[in-house]
Amino acid sequence: MSPARGLQGHTGRHPVPEKGFQEVLRSLAGRHGVPGAQLAVFEDGQTTVVQTGVEHQDRRRPMCATSAVPSGSVTKVVTATVVMALIADDDLELDQPAGEILGVHGLDERLTPRHLLSHTSGLPSDPADVTGSCLSEIRAAVPVATPGTAFSYSNLGYALVGSLIEAVTGMTWREAVEAILLRPLKIEPAYAESPRTVSGHGRSTGPAGARPVAQALPPMLEPAGALALSAADLVELGRVHLGKPGLLDVVTAADMHRRVPDAEPFGLADGWGLGIAHYEDDEVWLGHDGTADGTACHLRIDQAGACVVAFTANGAAGTEMWDDLVTELRGLGIALPKRRLPEAARPIPIAAGDFGTYRNGALDYTIRPGKHGGAELVVDGEIFPELTLHDDAAFTVRDPATGRATPCGRLRGTPGEATAIEIGGRLARRL
Repeated sequence: MSPARGLQGHTGRHPVPEKGFQEVLRSLAGRHGVPGAQLAVFEDGQTTVVQTGVEHQDRRRPMCATSAVPSGSVTKVVTATVVMALIADDDLELDQPAGEILGVHGLDERLTPRHLLSHTSGLPSDPADVTGSCLSEIRAAVPVATPGTAFSYSNLGYALVGSLIEAVTGMTWREAVEAILLRPLKIEPAYAESPRTVSGHGRSTGPAGARPVAQALPPMLEPAGALALSAADLVELGRVHLGKPGLLDVVTAADMHRRVPDAEPFGLADGWGLGIAHYEDDEVWLGHDGTADGTACHLRIDQAGACVVAFTANGAAGTEMWDDLVTELRGLGIALPKRRLPEAARPIPIAAGDFGTYRNGALDYTIRPGKHGGAELVVDGEIFPELTLHDDAAFTVRDPATGRATPCGRLRGTPGEATAIEIGGRLARRL
């Protein structure tokens, strides 16, 4: 990695000294009560890395450039990139039935790596029994859609992708990820439970500050969220998707990056490729977001401007900090896409026929009348009050953590006869 230095952006802006990034990061971390954060920017062939705060609220070890932060679902970009490298080497085919690759029976023949990578597999979000086997969970799963017809974010689908990698390579998922991608990129492997991994933290609620929280990820879901990476590591991963030689040929990379027509990730991004999201503003940026227990990580890749931006935070408010950081970086000339807010829509009453329970796998979402009027959403026993439906079928709830009305999801189907809801990119069918 090149030394940290000021950047001269493709927008023609003046170079931003490292100190400028440092001050922005420190200020935002203090404002949001985040114990530690990292920012890495690659532009014009140079990388700048800055960090602030501590790895652990109690131990006070300073955050450094190599601190590995539990990266949650950004792991999926790594898993998907490994799959595409196998495809580039003709070890795997995108449209080959998954059961055929594994040499097993009982899987839907329409289920392929293409569907799994793009979250159009129709599988539920998570396994019902995380202690069971991946294949038994897949066989027992009740689909939320026919493969290839709708987007529904699925950690279970990525568990199956990990099984495909293991079947093709003869290695464990960790061994394959390290051998095919991480070590060639000179990234020191770390995982959520590794001793050198940074601690996540809950939200700051008192003078003692945010409290450390432990990571909890079932082994089955490692391909969906097990890695711990620094912002500098994420930049190196992003550079693969700028055409860095040696891993993906041009045709394979184009396949991965191309927007999938039936993948509409409402509430997550503006589009989806094969394991990588599309974020749109004046330009299209590729990337992924990830949260683990008390951490947040964000990766953005501008292919047109050959720019990569990566951010990590070890606090539960990291995503809100990222939103503010995007605004600050745009002011410095890095044209990151802002989070798209729903267009103004008129609040309308919820039809009686839309109250009820909607299911994705083992998780139920219930829309019911509120105790004090209106409506509320119940997810796994947690109540989100003040559900407000709008005339575009989207709805908001009051976020218990911030007290603000927050975009949450949308109803699918005819008003009063909803057949499904979408929440956080997940499709849940009416019971």
